Amino acid sequence: MPSFKKIIFRWLALLLAAQPIMVAEAQAVDTNQVVELRGDAGGPRFDGIGAVNGGGATSVLLKDYPEPQRSQILDLVFKPKFGASISALLVEIPGDGNSTQGSMPSHMHTRDDLNYSRGYIWWIMQAAKKRNPNLSLDGAAWSAPGWIGNGNFWSQDAVDYYVKWLQGLRTVYGLEFDAIGCRNEKGTDYDFAKMLRASLNANGFEKVQIHGFDNWPSNKFDFVPAMAADEKFRDAIGILSAHTLVSIPASLEVQALAAKMNKPIWNTEEHVYLKGFDCALSIVQAFNENFIRSGATRIVNWYDIAALYPLEPYSEDPAMLLARSPWSGHYDIREALWGYGHYGQFTQIGWQYLKGGCGELADGGTFITMKSPGDDYSIILETKGASAPQTIRFTVVGGLSNGKLCVWRSNAKEQFIQQPGIKPVDGAFTVTLEPDSIYSLSTTTGQQKGSFNNIPATKSFPFPYYETFDEYSAPSQWGFLPRYTADIAGAFELVNRPDKQGLCLRQVVPIPPISWAPEWQPYTILGDDHWQDYEVSADVYLNPGDSAAVMGRINDVGYGYGSVPKGYFLQLRDDGQCRLVAIRGKVDKKKLIGDAEQQALIKAGMDDGEGGEKVLATSMLPHVSANQWHNLKLRFNGSTLTGLVDGQPVLSATNSLYSHGMVGLLAGAEQKKLSTPYFDNVMVKNPNDPAPAPASAAPGQSPIYAP
Repeated sequence: MPSFKKIIFRWLALLLAAQPIMVAEAQAVDTNQVVELRGDAGGPRFDGIGAVNGGGATSVLLKDYPEPQRSQILDLVFKPKFGASISALLVEIPGDGNSTQGSMPSHMHTRDDLNYSRGYIWWIMQAAKKRNPNLSLDGAAWSAPGWIGNGNFWSQDAVDYYVKWLQGLRTVYGLEFDAIGCRNEKGTDYDFAKMLRASLNANGFEKVQIHGFDNWPSNKFDFVPAMAADEKFRDAIGILSAHTLVSIPASLEVQALAAKMNKPIWNTEEHVYLKGFDCALSIVQAFNENFIRSGATRIVNWYDIAALYPLEPYSEDPAMLLARSPWSGHYDIREALWGYGHYGQFTQIGWQYLKGGCGELADGGTFITMKSPGDDYSIILETKGASAPQTIRFTVVGGLSNGKLCVWRSNAKEQFIQQPGIKPVDGAFTVTLEPDSIYSLSTTTGQQKGSFNNIPATKSFPFPYYETFDEYSAPSQWGFLPRYTADIAGAFELVNRPDKQGLCLRQVVPIPPISWAPEWQPYTILGDDHWQDYEVSADVYLNPGDSAAVMGRINDVGYGYGSVPKGYFLQLRDDGQCRLVAIRGKVDKKKLIGDAEQQALIKAGMDDGEGGEKVLATSMLPHVSANQWHNLKLRFNGSTLTGLVDGQPVLSATNSLYSHGMVGLLAGAEQKKLSTPYFDNVMVKNPNDPAPAPASAAPGQSPIYAP
């Protein structure tokens, strides 16, 4: 039977647990656990926490946001002691191929091509480093242009490709990588790592560490024993890296080998696909467990800013912030952002995980303690799954500060709220933790819950819409990307028209890339997936051997590994062949049995091959040939589909497979060649309405690169 004193103490603890946090300046309550924090205990270097930008065109719409909202979004992610305040950013080195949600344009579409203004990744890094000069930059390729190694990524071509990218990052943008991966989730190649190390050293990038090999299955660290027997390989790989260490941690053997070789372990892509506050809580749990169970000293999650269309895969749950409406300026902060903030605002790269100050809480949860180079320290705790409040007593010795600790808490009701501070008494303090909560305690100051007033209300994509591309007088300042298009595969860039009559859009990737995911055909999308009856049209110019199409009622662009859409397209070849086609999307044969949607599509006559295409109607148009402009128009009226070429109806069909969706532009693909047609005067409107005025930049929208 518990003593009367213990009963009183437990009653007091439960009473105070109903308050935001219970703090005792002396040992006045019964404790679940006692932890000694020794400032002289030592421990491994903290290398940062953060996120991935890329692995798909995760932030393609962010560049189109007006000011001040664009800067507000960047502040919330990167500004120190303001929002997420991440300390590490890993970016995709763009490679023209689909790498989950979409594709991003490479700096070298061909061997003889080089351009450091394409896309938006350079701008993201510039904006991030402007806000936090101490931010650590890292990167790797998912996809790569097809000319590299004649289709073999593990080649000197890929090494040279990386070096040229780093040279552009340095000479044009004044930025440096701290580390670079060999390739994302595509196996191992020891010789490649050695070649990359040699070339980095020879070109002035000696300080750029190589991490390998960024894989996720259970064999992801199988290369580590080979490093002990191969000196050149051991010298080439500076960091042991892998993905998803929460689900499959690094073994004790791997951790021992890493320590023996003096190589840190990094998690270069953790995954937390959850909603609401559970996402924030699980992010902190993952950060803590990565170190406790795998010894990982840097952890980045996929991914940061969801600035992409909602129908794209993983368009919400992993991200810390949703920015899917640049035409309105509206954005949403997810609870997940404050999970990052509980780490980012209380730690810095170069701090030290404190031995003896990291582990599991006795009644559910985990905790991490980090020490600054001075005497400051921070404790990050989470109590996911705990069934009751628990009281922890910390003793502080070995040169740690005896100053007051700030306390910040998050739970399902409210996130990142400052609590009453703690003043240790005689080098000790006690804290009571509520279940399913996050706490950050620190002797540092200056933390805040950053926010902005008057975020604009969300609006639907503008309809009707007419894009002539002529307002982009300096395409390089816009990254060669027009507003609101999202490339799913290939690269659709602003170029001069072949007749020199202004600007237009062109698919510029000439051969299939070495893609991270299975490829279908190059296409880009824009608009609203709620659109139903409308007509979409574009002028197309076909080079010899090309085909081009306008797409409509697109309501799916793949499931994250593959880019086959669901919708319709009207296609024209340079020989005059015209087709009206329905696309079912990639068939997952494992799901066919018992999957009503897949079965219905098969019964509708859809091909079960790649793309699942069903040709609804065809025609040959003798007046069509290469090197000419023609207008394609696809009209939807209920289940009636009509295709028009140069204003004349040429194809029609009845099909009720899809009733709504976005629009797109499509370039044809053959086994070893991609079409590179031109597109101009893209228009979406009601069939009987006159042409709208051409679109132009909204107030506050501006280029991302300086002249």
